[in-house]
Amino acid sequence: MRQWQWRLEALLVRGLLAFSRRLGPRRASALGGAVTRTVGPWLPVSRIGRRNLELAFPERDPGWREQVLRGAWDNLGRTMMELPHLPGLPESTEGPGWEVSGQENLPSGERRIIFISAHLANWETLPVAAARLGVRMASLYRAPDNPLVDAVLRQMREGGAEMPLFPKGARGARMALRHLAGGEALGLLMDQKLNEGLELPFLGQPAMTTSAPAEFALRFRCPVLPTHVERIGPCRFRIVVEPPLPLPDSGDRAADVRALTLAMNARIEAWVRARPQEWLWLHRRFTRAAYSTTSSAPAA
Repeated sequence: MRQWQWRLEALLVRGLLAFSRRLGPRRASALGGAVTRTVGPWLPVSRIGRRNLELAFPERDPGWREQVLRGAWDNLGRTMMELPHLPGLPESTEGPGWEVSGQENLPSGERRIIFISAHLANWETLPVAAARLGVRMASLYRAPDNPLVDAVLRQMREGGAEMPLFPKGARGARMALRHLAGGEALGLLMDQKLNEGLELPFLGQPAMTTSAPAEFALRFRCPVLPTHVERIGPCRFRIVVEPPLPLPDSGDRAADVRALTLAMNARIEAWVRARPQEWLWLHRRFTRAAYSTTSSAPAA
């Protein structure tokens, strides 16, 4: 039965991607956003999104938070329907495509770089842009439970960029370490909840945060570039590359890892607060105690 379920799910994913390709990038993005911003707020998972917004923005009224949640659903739907179009998106000044702000912050002649980012706008644009800019960037990822769906998504991603993908976990960490040791770049999304790592403040709440980017950076003394995506139109994005973060060198490795991870969290928090409707609010980012109370219905 599991095999048949996997095949059916993979068939549905292939069909959805094919439908999106037929629509074209603008219409696919618009349709995805329209469906999810209408349906999403009524789904049970939105209780988590509302609670996250209450915790992060306690000073805001429920109507504002509901508007942000609908915007987050809109962004998620657009992101899903834009996926098959990303490999072909050009660097351009208008229309579907992407532009780069802060390209001067890329270290000249340096290949071993750690890019830290977050699930903002369409984060899948980052590896496509990196490849076009001559950066061979690997990344860690969590494979879907369905291996057939995973194969479909990997094939689609590989059509847009030569990007090694390492599975999350100890094995993937070892692979990422070897990749960096070989002098190549690594891109890490570090805004998701972990069961391990460091408990650090994020959006005003304690949150378990991966220390791997800081540990890698301090081991190799390589640049850490905060980089994120902004949505500026239907299937159109701005990739913002910020100056490298200072690498602490106090002689206390644990303290340095903590300080650098705090700095990374601070950059991601600034991005989320500036454009909250573009972040993925629908996961339990904070500690378990934060979710003892959740909002259950859309605000009137």
